[in-house]
Amino acid sequence: MKVLFLSHSYPRFPTDPVGSFVLRLAVALRGQGVETRVIAPAAPGLANREEYEGIAVERFRYAPARLETLAYSGTMRDQVRASWAAKAALGSLMAAEFAKALRMRSGFRADLVHAHWWFPGGMVGTWLRRWWRVPLVITMHGSDVRLARASRPAAALFRRVLTRAEAVTTVSSWLAAETEAIVPTVHPVVAPMPIKPDLFHPGGSRAPDTLLFVGKLNLQKGIEHLFRALALMRARPTVDVVVGVGSAPADVAALAQSLGVADRLRWFPLLPQSELADRYRACTALVMPAVEEGLGLVAAEALLCETPVVAFASGGLTDLIVDGRTGLLVPPGDVAALARALDDLLSRSDRGAGLGTAGRQAMLATFGPDAVATRYAGIYRTAIAGHVA
Repeated sequence: MKVLFLSHSYPRFPTDPVGSFVLRLAVALRGQGVETRVIAPAAPGLANREEYEGIAVERFRYAPARLETLAYSGTMRDQVRASWAAKAALGSLMAAEFAKALRMRSGFRADLVHAHWWFPGGMVGTWLRRWWRVPLVITMHGSDVRLARASRPAAALFRRVLTRAEAVTTVSSWLAAETEAIVPTVHPVVAPMPIKPDLFHPGGSRAPDTLLFVGKLNLQKGIEHLFRALALMRARPTVDVVVGVGSAPADVAALAQSLGVADRLRWFPLLPQSELADRYRACTALVMPAVEEGLGLVAAEALLCETPVVAFASGGLTDLIVDGRTGLLVPPGDVAALARALDDLLSRSDRGAGLGTAGRQAMLATFGPDAVATRYAGIYRTAIAGHVA
């Protein structure tokens, strides 16, 4: 079976965490006899064709180099809202992706198209489905569902795209419910992406009072909630902050200073996955006060490293964390409860190590590459069998 992946986020180098789960799925599918090829946008400094772990990615140009900034930055939506040039670049991106796929057809005759994110990839996927008469699978990862809820036109386009796919998957049950609320006739299969358990594994020694935050420095990811909780805590832990794409420490420096927590923060840029795994293993706990997170892949990676997680009971995080068993959950937005939970964990004799141990076992069953590849290969076969050309 041959499957073409469409993705606007994909690793730019072998250890890049950006879109790494798409690469992980492609690699895992080889064990199921599925050959994949990836189409992704160009960006400054990237080659037209590369191969990571035996998976070929073909990148397409869609604008002058100075305007090829929509992909990989995590700011596509904001750019398109703010600029007519970005709107034009987005239209060009979709057209160029479609044209690239058509040119690849002679060398890679896909039996199925798998679009990651319903927009822009899913939209392009519907064109290829009609042109090639092959089935389409669309996976929602989180930000795209928030986009669908942003306006009536977006919701209408969401319905149009999803109802043209043979199968729709989401990486969490929360996303599945959100999708069904907008498109009641579509019933997504919950099928998360794989994580490398040999990369994210336990080991080494942990700092006794060091928390870790990984992500963009925005309200949705919860950095403000974390700072306010730190100001309320009895304990005074150090917090390592690994900054996600599209953010900078200066974005939140004033808030940290005003709350009196700036001196307890240590800043790290976006890290290669191996270095991020080291940070998981070195900290006492991961803090993830995100709201309406599609899944919370960072939390899954941390749990595979047997790192306990303290989070808001929101979005896909409730799929990963069972309160009191694999981590600690508090009501979304409740900063005082977050502070109490962190104090509770840091006061335990084992610093929550038992939560982390149970968490790894739970994550292996859900995110192990073999289990995920088996699930997706089955989805593909069902989609192909049910497709009417």
